[in-house]
Amino acid sequence: MTEPIVLNGENFVLKDLVAIARKKQTVAISKDSISKIIKARKLVDRWVKQGERIYGVTTGFGALSNVTISLEDTKKLQKKILLSHAAGMGKPVTDDVVRAMMAMRINDFCRGNSGLRLETIEKLAQVLNSGIIPWVPEKGSVGASGDLVPMAHLSLVLIGEGEAFVDGQKMPGMHALQTKKIDPLELESGEGLALINGTQFMIALGCLALHDALNLCKHADIAASMSLETLMGTRAAFDERIHRVRPHKGQIKAASNMLRITENSGIISSHKDCSRVQDAYTLRCSPQVHGASWDAFAYVDNVIQVEMNSSTENPLIFTDSEEFLSGGNFHGQPLALACDFLGIAISELANISERRIERLVNPQLSGLPAFLIEDGGLNSGFMIAQYAAASLVSENKILAHPASVDSIPTSANKEDHVSMGAVAARKCMDIVSNAEEVIAIELLCAAQAIDLFTNIKAGDGTMAAYEVIRSRVDYMKEDRLLATDIAKVKALLHKHRIVKAVEDAVGELY
Repeated sequence: MTEPIVLNGENFVLKDLVAIARKKQTVAISKDSISKIIKARKLVDRWVKQGERIYGVTTGFGALSNVTISLEDTKKLQKKILLSHAAGMGKPVTDDVVRAMMAMRINDFCRGNSGLRLETIEKLAQVLNSGIIPWVPEKGSVGASGDLVPMAHLSLVLIGEGEAFVDGQKMPGMHALQTKKIDPLELESGEGLALINGTQFMIALGCLALHDALNLCKHADIAASMSLETLMGTRAAFDERIHRVRPHKGQIKAASNMLRITENSGIISSHKDCSRVQDAYTLRCSPQVHGASWDAFAYVDNVIQVEMNSSTENPLIFTDSEEFLSGGNFHGQPLALACDFLGIAISELANISERRIERLVNPQLSGLPAFLIEDGGLNSGFMIAQYAAASLVSENKILAHPASVDSIPTSANKEDHVSMGAVAARKCMDIVSNAEEVIAIELLCAAQAIDLFTNIKAGDGTMAAYEVIRSRVDYMKEDRLLATDIAKVKALLHKHRIVKAVEDAVGELY
C-alpha cells in the first residue's frame, strides 16, 4: 500500500495535490504540525474561559460581529454557522475538486494558526482517506470572506449533516459517515468559522486547472508541430538565434520543443527549395503565442504555490506571542487575478489551434484534399470538426472576460469588496476543458493529414505522436462518428500518453 502524503502546511506541491485529488492518495498530519495544532487550541480554550472577545469565537459573524455570544452558546454557534452558510446552488463539483479542497484545508490547518482541535482536523483527514465525497454545489461563493458557501457544504458532513457521495451514490451526511464507520463530530468554540473561512474552493479549482494547462501546453506544441509539417511549413522560424534576441523564457521553450519534435522530417526536407518565403502566423509565430501562455502559467504557478502553503482563516492564532489577530487572508484577490490570467492564456492556445485546424481542412490553404477526406462530397470529413472547434473558442472568448474586475458588497456592506475568485476559478476550469477539445481536434486532423503524405516520413516527435493517436483512432476513409474519435484523443491527452511518446523520442519537452 502506498505511503500517505504527509502534510505540514509548508511544502505542499501541485504534484502531490493531484495525486490526492485524482489518484486517491491518502494523507497524514506531520508530528510537528500536531504539536502546533495542540498548542494553538490550548490558547483558544484559555481565551474563551477568560471571556476574551474573539471574532467568530465569542462573537457573531460579518455584520453581526458586534454581537457577543455567551459561553454556553458558543457550541450552538458552530453548528448554526455551517447550516446557515450552506446556501449553495447548481451542480455538484467533481470528486477531484472536493478531494483537493479537503487536502488543501488540512494542509492550511497544519500550520497551526486556526485554533481547531486536533480531533477535528484528524476527522477531516479520516473523511478524505475513507473516500467520502461531500456534496458541494458549484455556485454561491464571492471569494472574499473565504469560500464560505462551498466550505460550509463540505464541513457539514463532519457533523453528520448535509449530503455526500459514497462510491458514487448520494446519501445524507450521517449515512455516509456510518457507511465508513466514522463517528460525527461535535464542534467546539470557534471551529465552525475556522472550517469554512478559507480560500480552498478556488485554490482547488485553480490547482487542477493549472495542472491541466501545463499538460495542455506541451500538447499544443506537439499539435502545432504536426500541423506545421503537413502544411508544408519550415523549421527556420524555430532557430534558437531568433529567440535569443527576444529572450522570453516561454518563447524559447516552445521554439525548442517544436524544433526537436520536427527533427528529421522528410516532409519538411521535401520542400526546402520551394518558393515560399514565410509561413502564416499560426505556424511561424507559434513559439511566440504558445510561449506567452507558458510565461503566464509560470506567474500563476508562483501564486498557487504560495497559496497552497498559507493560512487563510480569520482570526489567526500566533502561539509564539500568544496572540490572536483578525485580518483578511481569506480574501481571494491573488487567486482571482491568477485564475483570470490563466483562463486568458489557455484561451489563446485554443484560438491559434483553431486557426491551424482551418488551414488543415481548407484545400486553398493546405493543398490537401478538402476537409482531409479522399472522397469529398459524399463524405464531409473533418468539416464539422472545425465548426466544433470554432464554437469552443468563441465560448472561451466569453468565459475569458475577467471575473476579478467585478465586486458586489455583501454582509450589510461589512464585506464591501469581494474578489469573485471562485467564479474566476470555475470559468478557468471550463476554458481548460474547451481548449483540450480544440487541441484534440487539431491532433486528430494533423494525424489524418500525415496519412495523406503516403510516401514521406514525418519528424521524430511528430511520428511518435501520430503512432499513439493511431493506436486508438483509425485513419478516416469515410465518414464516421467524429465525437467518439475526439473523445479518444482527449483521453490520450489526459493520460499523458502522447507527451510521453514524444518525449521518449526527442527528450523531455520544457
